[in-house]
Amino acid sequence: MTGFHVDIADGVAVVTIDRPKANAIDAATSVAMGQAFAGFERDPSVRVAVVTGAGERFFSAGWDLSADEAFDSDYGVGGFGGFVDLPNRTVPVVAALNGMAVGGGFEIAMAADLIVAADHARCWLPEAGLGILPDAGSVRLPKLLPAQLAREVLYAGRRLEAAELERFGVVNRVVPGTELLDAARDLASRIVANAPLSVAAIMDIERRTAQLDPIASMAVIKTLPSYRAAIDSDDAQEGTLAFGERRAPIWRGR
Repeated sequence: MTGFHVDIADGVAVVTIDRPKANAIDAATSVAMGQAFAGFERDPSVRVAVVTGAGERFFSAGWDLSADEAFDSDYGVGGFGGFVDLPNRTVPVVAALNGMAVGGGFEIAMAADLIVAADHARCWLPEAGLGILPDAGSVRLPKLLPAQLAREVLYAGRRLEAAELERFGVVNRVVPGTELLDAARDLASRIVANAPLSVAAIMDIERRTAQLDPIASMAVIKTLPSYRAAIDSDDAQEGTLAFGERRAPIWRGR
């Protein structure tokens, strides 16, 4: 595929952005990535997606400024980067930051469910210095960092080192660059080991209760089809049976 490639094995789809020199994404690449991520939702062999960049320097420099496209171009069904706006997504995404995540590249990483970073990775949002806006970053970053630090990144373009990202809980772990994909696959494999309907329901609950207090959240949870699908499933019975028999469960996704 132009601009990225996909490798699927053991329930994990690795999506590698590959657009030299900085893995910047144009509209056509984003549209194609959206089609790929939407396809994962229909493919029971894909339980988790890992998104990373080719090479060791850039995860992604974000929007391709050389593409001569409008800032608000149509980026496809999943929005910029393919998955960030995909409705009712059930396949978790792990971002594997192999290098710098800049502008829209950092926004893509922030939209992932989990993040693993190489120890040389850095993230920042330069948009204010270019006269444009980090729209998604303005929404997501203040939820991930202390307010004063988030403002420094957004207003003044402060660059965040991998160690800082780990210290503030923005990334799950930092590893040497040579171990990055192994660490991302290990994290993904631990998700794959769990029941697919349970993971999908947990993602749905998080999405639908993010702005609610705990009491209101519990009332909403019990009305969700994903909740009933998980707790009434054959997999729920299989999980408890396997636990009692001291064996690994065999998930059917039903």
